[in-house]
Amino acid sequence: MKLPLTAVLAAIWFFICASISVAQQASDLDELIKKYGTLQHAGKYSEAIAVAKQILAIQEGRPGSNDLAVASWLSNLGELYRNQGRYSDAEPLLQRSLAIREKTLGRDHLEVGQSLNNLAMLYQSQGRYRDAEPLYHRSSAIFEKTLGRDHPNVAASLNNLAYLYQSEGRYADAEKLHRRWPFVRRRSAAIIPM
Repeated sequence: MKLPLTAVLAAIWFFICASISVAQQASDLDELIKKYGTLQHAGKYSEAIAVAKQILAIQEGRPGSNDLAVASWLSNLGELYRNQGRYSDAEPLLQRSLAIREKTLGRDHLEVGQSLNNLAMLYQSQGRYRDAEPLYHRSSAIFEKTLGRDHPNVAASLNNLAYLYQSEGRYADAEKLHRRWPFVRRRSAAIIPM
């Protein structure tokens, strides 16, 4: 079956317009990401939140959207909210980021560990220590397994756990942690009295 020339030309025109649109969107997204980084590093969190929302909307609206890109921007936006004390805004974003990463990457992936640590920090900021503690344990285990015992991410996660113990008055638990993890002890000596 032969297509009329106008149908062929219309299909070519549609393809060209779609290609230009995709290229322009990618360029716009790159510019937004740069703008977000600049604002976030300058501590202009309210402005960074607006840009992060735009990026997230673009990522979620892309055909065949990359779930990991969506998870990353959910996490970024959640962390911005946490840093501003907007905990009720942060929690569903951080939970959704964790769920996407667990589903896509598996329960023991490094990015899952980061999501667990971020959610634990949120819970700790809210005084929800019982919710935070198991997340710190799990993130530390993931970091240790994937990065090695002396990696700074292991130390940071365990340092957060030690700080949680201190906040609860569990100084003996914090001390045990420090004895078990000398690298953490060096990094957090100023936080926990020995």
